[in-house]
Amino acid sequence: MTSVRERLGSHAREWLTKVGRLIGAEPQNREQLVELLKDARSRALFDAEALSMMEGVLQVADLRVRDIMIPRVDVVCVRRDDPLEEILRVAVESAHSRFPVIGDDKADVVGILLAKDMLPLCVRNKNRRAFNIRDLLRAAVFVPESKRLNVLLKEFRTSRNHMAIVVDEYGNAAGVVTIEDVLEQIVGEIEDEHDFEEGSPIFKRSSREYTAKARTTIEEFNDYFGSDFPDDEFDTIGGLVVNAFGRLPKRGERIQVSRFRFTVMRADSRRIHLLGIHPLESEDSRGEKQARLSV
Repeated sequence: MTSVRERLGSHAREWLTKVGRLIGAEPQNREQLVELLKDARSRALFDAEALSMMEGVLQVADLRVRDIMIPRVDVVCVRRDDPLEEILRVAVESAHSRFPVIGDDKADVVGILLAKDMLPLCVRNKNRRAFNIRDLLRAAVFVPESKRLNVLLKEFRTSRNHMAIVVDEYGNAAGVVTIEDVLEQIVGEIEDEHDFEEGSPIFKRSSREYTAKARTTIEEFNDYFGSDFPDDEFDTIGGLVVNAFGRLPKRGERIQVSRFRFTVMRADSRRIHLLGIHPLESEDSRGEKQARLSV
């Protein structure tokens, strides 16, 4: 029979072996930490969504505002001197809750207008005669393009601001960034329940502007727009656009494929989430370089 001393020695050796494995497995850098997390995922200690969020948290510290901001050309804004009817039209068509207010051009942001602040004007016609947008303006928060996202997220939380104006080295507005943009780098795409009809992957913003989820299938896209993109190589419109770029594009980048101009509206370091779509008429396509796909 095995003696007590031998059994204790066996347990001690087993315990020392486990401790040695733990010490040896301690990650020395971020890459090793990610590999350790992936190994834990493979052993079903947590699910794929949790792994994706943990990777997102690690990446947020490396990303800067310029990497995720909405470029100035794509920002929906209102002009300081626009009449109330025009401002309400922009608010209704875009369905946004916050709007940068500009002076002479988009590089000159004078404040932020909240849609909820205009609600009393929609029900009290007498107030419209005395409308002055300056009475509703809120102070804009300005951040440099180089600010790290983890720092910006902390500032958003402490100040309770949801939007910041991104400025370049000359102090001109280069775009905007929201708290939702930062959180999406961690948790993935956050869909607005008002952006899309239930079950619909494509939302019509205006007569010639659409928004589509990148996971929209080629078949759904073709049915909606009457296009004829092949679906034998790519399943989704996001896959088709990535192939057209030849790499994973960043937010704000544009490319023309056939008779459509695609703008990357939401993306992180792993995938595209949301695309802006502008169908081109024949005159829009003249002189523009088309991205040709190998099919």
